[in-house]
Amino acid sequence: MDLHSALRRYDAAVRRDAPAEGPGARLERDHGAGAVLRHVVPDGRGWHGVCWSDLDEGTADAAIAAQLRAFAAYGHPFEWKVYAHDRPADLAGRLRRAGFTPGPDEAVMVADVTSVPTDAALPEGVRLHTVTDPAGLHLLDEVHEAVFGPDGTSLRSWLGPVLETAPETVHLVVALAGDRPVSAARASLPPQPAGTGFAGLWGGGTLPEWRGRGLYRALVAARARHTAERGFRYLHVDASDASRPVLERLGFHRLTTTRPYVFDPSSPGHRWNEAPV
Repeated sequence: MDLHSALRRYDAAVRRDAPAEGPGARLERDHGAGAVLRHVVPDGRGWHGVCWSDLDEGTADAAIAAQLRAFAAYGHPFEWKVYAHDRPADLAGRLRRAGFTPGPDEAVMVADVTSVPTDAALPEGVRLHTVTDPAGLHLLDEVHEAVFGPDGTSLRSWLGPVLETAPETVHLVVALAGDRPVSAARASLPPQPAGTGFAGLWGGGTLPEWRGRGLYRALVAARARHTAERGFRYLHVDASDASRPVLERLGFHRLTTTRPYVFDPSSPGHRWNEAPV
């Protein structure tokens, strides 16, 4: 894979020209100070944040202040995703000074879907179930809460309407040991030209006692198979240190790193009207 070309395509398709994902979501382009793309979900059910910016040393602080003012109208916490190659080089420090809290670094991994294995062995007694209804979503939610913490209600409230109104934009898979959900993951399939688009792999998680048995690999294979059938060219993942080695063995390449910076107005000391000007 030509990684420089892949990064340019990724920045364009996944960030600069990102589609709005989920019912009620919309994109807002701010060309006031530099250029910023906001992904907004007014009712808070979905991802709320900045997915792309084109700034420099002279425009960054004013752009950050403008985003704080813009998101104040919605009143929800929001995230600014900072990539290693974003400008200016000290963007992360500027966000910290403006009151944002950094999350963990993640590796941006990309693969040509044709290079990813689409078959993987499952442990005895385990089967994969494609989620298409509220009952299946409850199973996925159960795993998500157990692995990532008690935010399943928010996830369910977002994905439920997606399954009802735009089921073709997601692929949700749960691994069941008997009737018990033990691993789960999802893929986002935004509208993009056939044979060129990027599908995102998200939320892959396995209960601790079931790790190391190939379930994550099987969920990647299932989603790769589905996205290939849908005509997508690339898969992308924001990978933790735990999943990155597995993805590398499955044909993924590291493009860059990303780190979320979160502004939560409910946190002590955070006030919308204290945004720098």
